[in-house]
Amino acid sequence: MTEQKKFTDIIHDTTILHALHDLGFTTPTEIQEQTIPPALEGKDLIGQAKTGSGKTFAFGIPLFHKLTSMHHAQALILAPTRELCQQIATEIGKLAKHKKAKIAAIYGGVSINPQISDIRSAQIVVGTPGRILDHLERGTLHTEHVHFFVLDEADRMFDMGFIEDVERIASTLPKDRQTLLFSATMPEAVKILTKKYQNNPEHIKTKTHVEEELLPQYYYVVEHNKKFSLLMHLIEQESSERSIIFCATRDIADIVARNLQRHRIDAAAIHGGLSQAKRDHIMSEFKKGKTRILVATDVAARGLDIKDVTHVFNYNVPKNPEDYIHRIGRTARAGKTGKAITLLEDRDFEFFSMILELPNVNPVELKAENVKEIGFRKHEGTGYGGGRSSERGGYSRQGDSRGERRPFSKFRRDGERRESREDNRSSQRSEHKSESRGGWKQSRRQR
Repeated sequence: MTEQKKFTDIIHDTTILHALHDLGFTTPTEIQEQTIPPALEGKDLIGQAKTGSGKTFAFGIPLFHKLTSMHHAQALILAPTRELCQQIATEIGKLAKHKKAKIAAIYGGVSINPQISDIRSAQIVVGTPGRILDHLERGTLHTEHVHFFVLDEADRMFDMGFIEDVERIASTLPKDRQTLLFSATMPEAVKILTKKYQNNPEHIKTKTHVEEELLPQYYYVVEHNKKFSLLMHLIEQESSERSIIFCATRDIADIVARNLQRHRIDAAAIHGGLSQAKRDHIMSEFKKGKTRILVATDVAARGLDIKDVTHVFNYNVPKNPEDYIHRIGRTARAGKTGKAITLLEDRDFEFFSMILELPNVNPVELKAENVKEIGFRKHEGTGYGGGRSSERGGYSRQGDSRGERRPFSKFRRDGERRESREDNRSSQRSEHKSESRGGWKQSRRQR
């Protein structure tokens, strides 16, 4: 058996080693051990790894080796969402403890003027595509000295419709730069980008899924008007310490959070319709443990490192199968255990069947027993579900609570409700765009 390397075996910059020591890190993760040496040699890289694998340091450590003392942008990191942008800047900042390096986090939803000031002296710029383009167009960000370019969560950026923005940004960078791309999956759009903007990249792929024994997956089949009752039952039954409930839209997230609060459960909704200050506050309270449950759209599904999340509940089944993987990846991070539970309506069978085709997705069906009827208030104008003004009722199926695996074929039912795929894509693009850009109605200058 090969002995695992230590950071001292692959890193020679003492200031970075001191920073890692201060953080309590002596041994690199798998993705770090495999990517740092070729990155230090200046090679272009494609990295694939599971969530919570430490990929921020995988590109952050080589980045600091390349910095000079000159105070202009030398490294540019693109991230799909504001939250991930902030997280990357924070994590990279930990490596800068013993270095004189300034980092600027650039994203929409906040005033652009402080960012203009931050960029002037920043050596590392971390940003979302829309706001980075704002600065390029204004002439407040100059990229002629950028020699280190990172695309983090590349597949997510393309899902959100940012491929043209990414290409426009990449076209402004020097030709002799080093480009590192990290992506959980490799759709065709990502492959095209690597061929166009990378020079003979080295492809490094480690485990891309959490081990099944660390992250058991379950699902319940439930009628629409009994879903919230079942959710409340599971929250109480599971005794979850810190959970994330994923919903399909902002409206549903708000409604679910309000109803949880009505029943004295400490919950908060987070989505792209909130101001950045509000989103920051909600995320901070959740990370500190002051909020027990985060009710979120997929804005919180990718990249965020939230410690000690014990449960992920899919209140709505995602339309994009890969989003399921990224949602459940918010728990069972860094070797810890977690649990993922999906509430499945009849109309979800088509999308859930696509999820089941993914590798390492083997959820077990459970049947709920003795579920208490819980009142559910729907507010006017939310546009959620089936024309019901409220959702009431219990869910009391008898059966073996240990569960059974449902064959794939059972989800291809005659007469099941099907939604237009094109409408779903359009809806996803609308939600995703607003997450990073602050809504369709805002002009780029207003952001």
